[in-house]
Amino acid sequence: MDPLSLGLLVAVATVAILFSGVSVAVGLLIVSALFLLVFDGARSLEMMPEIFFADLNSFTILSIPMFIIMGAAVASTRAGADLFEALERWMTRVPGGLVVSNLGACALFSAMSGSSPATCAAIGKMGIPEMQKRGYPDTVAAGSIAAGGTLGILIPPSVTMIVYGIATETSIGRLFLAGIVPGVMLTLLFMAWAIFATWRSGNAMVLASRHYSIRERLEILPRVVPFLLVIVGVLYSMYGGIATTSETAAVGALLCLGMAIVIYRMWSPVAIWGVLRDSTKESVMILFIMAAAGVFAYMMSSLFITQSIAQWIAGLEVNRWVLMILINIFLLVAGFFLPPVAVILMTAPILMPILDAADFDPYWFAVILTINMEIGLITPPVGLNLFVINSIAPKIPLKTILWGSAPFVGCMFLAIFLLCLFPGLATWLPDVVMGPSL
Repeated sequence: MDPLSLGLLVAVATVAILFSGVSVAVGLLIVSALFLLVFDGARSLEMMPEIFFADLNSFTILSIPMFIIMGAAVASTRAGADLFEALERWMTRVPGGLVVSNLGACALFSAMSGSSPATCAAIGKMGIPEMQKRGYPDTVAAGSIAAGGTLGILIPPSVTMIVYGIATETSIGRLFLAGIVPGVMLTLLFMAWAIFATWRSGNAMVLASRHYSIRERLEILPRVVPFLLVIVGVLYSMYGGIATTSETAAVGALLCLGMAIVIYRMWSPVAIWGVLRDSTKESVMILFIMAAAGVFAYMMSSLFITQSIAQWIAGLEVNRWVLMILINIFLLVAGFFLPPVAVILMTAPILMPILDAADFDPYWFAVILTINMEIGLITPPVGLNLFVINSIAPKIPLKTILWGSAPFVGCMFLAIFLLCLFPGLATWLPDVVMGPSL
């Protein structure tokens, strides 16, 4: 069987096994072992354990559990509620300001937690009932939080960007910088749509039930500013040459955990243990997928599937932007069914040679890929954020949440279009801070 036909067979088998209900990591290992055994002989299976553990033998990988602990520590406190309340107090007299406050809180909380579900839950628990109370449409209330939560995988520090950096052997520091301007741009697009949707519904002048004094606006800031300073400190440590990515992540995790204990009085050993337990579970899940994807990539390479697909696409001689549209469609469909980490690890070995041949910047593409993965978080059938919103606001039907999220998907498509027109939106800041990439 020729490699391209074999690749199609691998794709069908992978989809079938993943849809059977097994975990992504186990499914990838099953497919890898099956095809290596059938098409490369039993001796090829001897390499699987070595490949499995070799893909975890990297000091950089330590940054993943550290950043996850950092996010879990913040998510276990009232930081999300305080962020929402602080922004709400400052923007209470702005027309449609409450929904803008929620989106701003989502962006800031995303930067601290790096988790889309945690952002949806933390901000949505207070934000959605408050918006409903003030007369905002359910579509705007639920859709804005669902979309705002997706910013966690784009705005640094982002675990998804770390995984991409490891899989493609690109600079994680440069990837973080590449996500800042697009992250701000996407937040502003979300805000613009939310204000327009509020105005269109006739609720543009919905205001708070009370006026906050300057003293009331300032008194909540001490609870929020320390966490924001940690984010600034983490980024400064990384780009100021003070520490490596892994060392910075460890310091950030320790500081966030310490401030959660000091500021929010999380003294209980049970609460601290809960943070560490949940962080360990999520870290193991991501690392298991990474190791299994390494075995899967080894299988694809050993059977010459990866090389043949790359050669076939390169031989099509289509316009590079037509090629990018096809890649985006592929990523979009994959994101509908698989978590971002799995999509990155499974597709990176195939896509990177193609992107290099087409002369696309890998850091720019990382942002494009991430926004595609964001779309997957608010679209069925998986649409994790949709179900998180439904669980914290059960009176809002899932259909309403889906319709409320749809315009924000349009904002994401617009962001991808703008990034294609102006690649400098992603590459300018990394080039200024770290110099042009080679």
